[in-house]
Amino acid sequence: MNKNSQKAWGIILAAVSIFFWGITFVCTKYLLRDFSSLEILFYRFIFAYLGLWVIHPKFEKIEMRDNILFALAALTGVVLYQLTENIAINYTNASNVSVIVSICPLFTAIISQIFLKEKHLSFWFIIGFVISISGVALVCFNGNTALEFNPKGDVLALMSGICWGFYSMIVSILNKRNYSAVGVSRRIFFFSVLIMIPLSLGSWGYTNSHPGTTSFFFSFNKALNAARFSNPLNWINLLFLGVVANGICFTIWNKSCQILGTVKVNCAIYLIPVVTIIFAFFVLGEKITLLGGIGALVTITGLFISEKK
Repeated sequence: MNKNSQKAWGIILAAVSIFFWGITFVCTKYLLRDFSSLEILFYRFIFAYLGLWVIHPKFEKIEMRDNILFALAALTGVVLYQLTENIAINYTNASNVSVIVSICPLFTAIISQIFLKEKHLSFWFIIGFVISISGVALVCFNGNTALEFNPKGDVLALMSGICWGFYSMIVSILNKRNYSAVGVSRRIFFFSVLIMIPLSLGSWGYTNSHPGTTSFFFSFNKALNAARFSNPLNWINLLFLGVVANGICFTIWNKSCQILGTVKVNCAIYLIPVVTIIFAFFVLGEKITLLGGIGALVTITGLFISEKK
């Protein structure tokens, strides 16, 4: 495969990931009717890990010292990133969260420059960042007549973007180790499941000793409600989030990063809000308000400007 074909293949892989990740916000919003944020993640990670073994049942030798990097990638880019994102959707609509999280390429560039000494900050980068933040402010209001700011959902969404920035930096380091894309993703989800086990057990103990609690951090249900699992749409959404959006998409995203470079590929995340807003409109009935639409457009415009050389 020549250089141009390889580059085109990297772009296609990134585009496929973006398309399916844009849908995840809608799927998560649907599942939150019957499951807690913690439960959704726990099932997603298990399905992702098992799914990757089915897709690629081959053991890959890993350097022991690199397990620290895999664990940090699992903590930042999978557990914390997706947990804060899921909880944010509890407080605001899926479209808002997707647009705010789309700022993560900016955090990726900043973090890579600070810790990896890569040169990404420029005049256009700063201008684009300011424009994007302005767009995020408009999206947070999303056409409310009282212009009410929702700090819980919006701040959590921003935290999610920062976590992704650290994850991207760690993946950039791992890609230099010449591991397979499937091997990297599978090992990351292995550590994600390990991290989620104590979180789930801790939340189970908390709800046991604090009956009636409604905290989203401690709401992993003690008893499996059979009614939730009798709904085929719940199974479809959980399997889609776990096998497709997590297992497959994280793998081809890591492969795309190997081909094109982590910071450059992260620019594709700009398109996630477009996919989410369209699907949220048709599936969840979320309105596309004028102010919210303008905010999304301003945010995406600023992100593209930030990449101008």
